[in-house]
Amino acid sequence: MKKYTFCFCFLVCAIASLAQKTPVPIIFDSDMGPDYDDVGAIALLHAFADSGYAKILATVASTKYKGVASVLNVFNTYFNREKIPIGVPKGNAQAPEIWQHWTDTLIANYPHKINRNDEAEDAVVLYRKILSKQPAHSVTIVTIGFLTNLEGLLQSKADKYSPLSGNELVKEKVKQLVCMAGKFPQGYEYNVEKDIPASQFVFNNWPKNILFSGFEIGEKINAGLPLIHNNTIHNSPVKDVFRICIHMAKEDSAGRKSWDETAVMVAVKGFAPYYHLHYGHISVENDGKDIWKDAGKTQAYMIEARPYKEVETYINKAIMHQPVK
Repeated sequence: MKKYTFCFCFLVCAIASLAQKTPVPIIFDSDMGPDYDDVGAIALLHAFADSGYAKILATVASTKYKGVASVLNVFNTYFNREKIPIGVPKGNAQAPEIWQHWTDTLIANYPHKINRNDEAEDAVVLYRKILSKQPAHSVTIVTIGFLTNLEGLLQSKADKYSPLSGNELVKEKVKQLVCMAGKFPQGYEYNVEKDIPASQFVFNNWPKNILFSGFEIGEKINAGLPLIHNNTIHNSPVKDVFRICIHMAKEDSAGRKSWDETAVMVAVKGFAPYYHLHYGHISVENDGKDIWKDAGKTQAYMIEARPYKEVETYINKAIMHQPVK
């Protein structure tokens, strides 16, 4: 009996290990720049991809400031995934001012093949093209910027890539949306406020589960100092961005807040054991304030279940990941 028990336990462990290593298909939607927690987030995502936990289907910008496509291409190229498709909004979208000037440093100093936003694909069209090719209920979308593209996706019509409407395509192909947005149980948060109509539309009409990593989650977690003090990492766009920005901003003397990194982490690895979930539904007022209502089971926001310092240590280690050829 002991022999059979051992064999059974070994088999279960082996299956669990294989299941854990099945890569999560990810579409990464980011307001990359002017803030730089997005940089930690994309570094974390590539680290997960190199370790077999994620498969990056596309990197998409929710803004269209000059150079955003080039910056995404810089990071994908640095991590030896220069062929990852890049999307940029071609309709109405935010184009925030770049006040920290790290994007121009990257574009000037690191290899990339996309030099202008018009060389990237239309963000909504890229969403439709990518989703149409994926198995049913398989894709995780992680958005760490504005909801502009997702509103466009939901309202999109049938095209050459799929006979389904945008809402139907999401319902058929997406597993969940992980969203860095909101301040819970209520408050004002940048990503929600920058495109209020899109936030309202997406949160009211998204046909699949939404998991929110709120402002209060990432606010406590500081990232970047171990990276910029590491003397073995050279010629890294990730390190350069954190070095430039932390030295420029007095409020970041302990590191940058990790709003976006936490969203990527739970999108790939799940919320346990660091968080548990509070279910309900988000409502966005016309002034951008989000209010949580305890009704429903398709949306949830995260609440700390473990000390935040554990996540801080995890993120700081992960963003020091170096490219794998």
